[in-house]
Amino acid sequence: MLRSGSLVGTLDGGPGGALQRDLFTFGPLEEGEALVEPILGSWEANIDHALARSPIDVCSSRGEDAVVLGNLGVVRVLKVNAGGRDVRVREGDLCLLLPFGVCDPYGYAELAYAYDAPNTIGLLTKRSKMDTRVLLPIPADTAYSLPQWATYGRYFTAWDNWQKAYGCWRTQIADDDPSGHLVFGWGGGVAFAELMLAKRAGFRVAMTAGSDERIAFLREHGIVPVDRRLYPDLSLPPRQARADRDRQARRRESVDAFLGLVDELSDGKGVAVFVDNIGEPLYDVTVKSLARQGVVTTCGWKAGMRLSHLRGAECISRHIHVNTHVWRLPDSPEIRDFQESSGWMAPEGSTVVYDFDEVPKLADDYAEGRIGSYFPLYSVNPV
Repeated sequence: MLRSGSLVGTLDGGPGGALQRDLFTFGPLEEGEALVEPILGSWEANIDHALARSPIDVCSSRGEDAVVLGNLGVVRVLKVNAGGRDVRVREGDLCLLLPFGVCDPYGYAELAYAYDAPNTIGLLTKRSKMDTRVLLPIPADTAYSLPQWATYGRYFTAWDNWQKAYGCWRTQIADDDPSGHLVFGWGGGVAFAELMLAKRAGFRVAMTAGSDERIAFLREHGIVPVDRRLYPDLSLPPRQARADRDRQARRRESVDAFLGLVDELSDGKGVAVFVDNIGEPLYDVTVKSLARQGVVTTCGWKAGMRLSHLRGAECISRHIHVNTHVWRLPDSPEIRDFQESSGWMAPEGSTVVYDFDEVPKLADDYAEGRIGSYFPLYSVNPV
């Protein structure tokens, strides 16, 4: 569990040191709740943010001394207190946890389950209880493994973001064949899933990667890999280093080389849809890479939330900026069924699974970029 920063103070070492193994209690099942045992959890950026207490200390935000994190993964239902509700889960079901704590009237998340939503218990525990409305059964006759299903958070998020981004692009480029247009992603599991949808729609697709393992993975799945190591100074330097002329010159060289590659991949048009879940360090390069009538789309902010651009230039270029978060709760069954029927799923063998006792190491490895897979998981209970 993660304890409030006001109780533990500043901790030395990596983010894994913020996690403490301890007992906790919860009350009896209320109407509409289920007792579950987590099987597999997916390590997500929101856990990393929580451990870093950035942008918020989730314990303080929730008014709680300790929080059990982990809001995406597979659970087994042990007991259901249906009461007078019409519930869709039964004892023994294997279900996906949907990360919706508080929703707006349209079904979009305002507060995330096991993150900033109070009184929600995540998956980093041997037993938990949760509202049955956030449990979505895995098809009983599924063709896919539980580790593949455990990656659904990246796929559900990508599905929602792509629907909005592609729809916006089509409002201005109504009839062109997508094969003449480029969709680009900075990297990550969500971007990979989204580019696979773009590829299905007929677009050219390319994505950065920083290791031989990931470059081979992208190539294997039909995405043009762009070796991030060839552009070592592409990221915006820390604010205190921006006056360094040598560093500025090195960055201009990396940016110019990258933009030259984008021209080559797009036949000089620029990027039609740029999936940027990184944020501030690369945002200016994202905008410079866009085609006229291009779309920059994001559903995350891994390395910085504060962005700036010239509004006039964006208006003249008719750029559309799309921002989404998670997906719409009522759409969950449709996305699940699309995954099952289409095979749009994390490739078999593409996950890496850490044992429950290794979760602090997983936290540190994720933060330091030491994980080769786009889909890091942790096991809690045996299947």
